[in-house]
Amino acid sequence: MVNFRKFTTASGAKIILGRDENSNDKLMKEFKGKDNTILHTVAPGSPFCVIDSPIEPSKKDISLSGAACVSYSQAWRDNRKDLKVDVFTGRDVSKKFWMKKGTWKVNKSKTINIKKKDIIKFQNETTGTNTNRKKRDK
Repeated sequence: MVNFRKFTTASGAKIILGRDENSNDKLMKEFKGKDNTILHTVAPGSPFCVIDSPIEPSKKDISLSGAACVSYSQAWRDNRKDLKVDVFTGRDVSKKFWMKKGTWKVNKSKTINIKKKDIIKFQNETTGTNTNRKKRDK
């Protein structure tokens, strides 16, 4: 059984994040071919983050989802600085049989910059501290 990280934005958009290569694969298989907005850090080693909303997500929801994606990434863990995130849809992803677990091809995306202050703000608002993440991982 795959357990995803999930949270809901103030606007009601549901955000789903993978936890590892297995959950990333399951998440991407579920949303492949769909119009949902998906995010992933430009650098490898982050969860895929899906905005599961019946309407087009706002810039604020995309930015918040980007901060969530980055907060669980290896790049954030190792560097603690602004990071770039690719934004795309499920229609833009594919997976070849030879690709390793958790790896997906993205055909087209736009890149946004997530500021360090926004990542820290996300962590503080969802957990109350920078280190205790259990509250948002339910």
